[in-house]
Amino acid sequence: MAELTKEQVEAVLKEIQDPYIGKDLVASGTVKNIEVDGGNVTVSIILGYPAKGIVAELTKQVEEKLVAAGVGKASVDVGWEIQAHSVQKSLKPLENIKNVIAVASGKGGVGKSTTAINLALALSMEGATVGMLDADIYGPSQPRMMGVSGQPKSTDGKSLEPMEAHGLQAMSIGFLIDEETPMIWRGPMVTQALEQLLNDTQWRGLDYLVVDLPPGTGDVQLTLAQKIPVSGAVIVTTPQDIALLDARKGLKMFEKVEVPVLGVVENMSIHICSECGHEEPIFGEGGGKRMAEESSVEMLGALPLDMSIREQVDGGNPTVAADPEGRIAEIYRDIARKAAAKLASKSKDYSAKFPKIVIQNT
Repeated sequence: MAELTKEQVEAVLKEIQDPYIGKDLVASGTVKNIEVDGGNVTVSIILGYPAKGIVAELTKQVEEKLVAAGVGKASVDVGWEIQAHSVQKSLKPLENIKNVIAVASGKGGVGKSTTAINLALALSMEGATVGMLDADIYGPSQPRMMGVSGQPKSTDGKSLEPMEAHGLQAMSIGFLIDEETPMIWRGPMVTQALEQLLNDTQWRGLDYLVVDLPPGTGDVQLTLAQKIPVSGAVIVTTPQDIALLDARKGLKMFEKVEVPVLGVVENMSIHICSECGHEEPIFGEGGGKRMAEESSVEMLGALPLDMSIREQVDGGNPTVAADPEGRIAEIYRDIARKAAAKLASKSKDYSAKFPKIVIQNT
């Protein structure tokens, strides 16, 4: 048994990649402490994104590497700490919400709302405190998808307590109106409603607020870009050319307003026959990947055209909650880790750490 120096331990850690940041553990800044006591080594690793699903595997990998290098006993602690990240230059992050992630699509019918709720659930399952804001004022679908009914409470008559389901905090115009009541509103009323839903809800210590945007690049998207501090956006598309055409518009909109696009999710990428197992790309193939490459953003993942995803979300129990250990839930959790890790590598917001300076006349 050899006694390794701190520098030698660090050299071993440089050989291990952070699976989602794409750098080694030392270069990514996740190694927070190394203690060497004779033949025993203690290592503390703090990731910048929620990672409950990979902690055991990463811990084992680091321990095995250290033991193979000659350490007698390796004690490795892997955790995570989610920071607030910078937003559009003219805005400041919201109180009680570290990061706002917008989920958008250029057109309807690509499974954006289903992706948004499963992404929120996946982030929560990975260990984050997560909220869901349904910003689709004309067609709010999150109450049905989350299986929540009833109206939010107000303790002070001015603000609303978020509804809760599956461990998420949630707010939607759908909680305040009858499910079949159409919202026959002009643009200014819609944008005002979105701002009120966001600002008048008593969100509690959120690491991420996932915002399910309506399709397109209209009033709501513009309000989000100009008035709501967004840390990053996720674009949802199908492989179909017409969906990709509109998804590119959504991606370019976020680029114009200086909101970083965390990546692209391709929905309905392949259909697997439930009878014979034959795989067929009904909507074309490789479109999301091509779009990601052309736009220099990450391809976060591809989801199959699977009846269970639709059935579960229609029943108010989305896939990640209904079958957390299943293959589709694992794809969503992988997408969540990739998106959160991409955000973790962006610049951080330090405004909360600076003291407030008040000048008084004495």
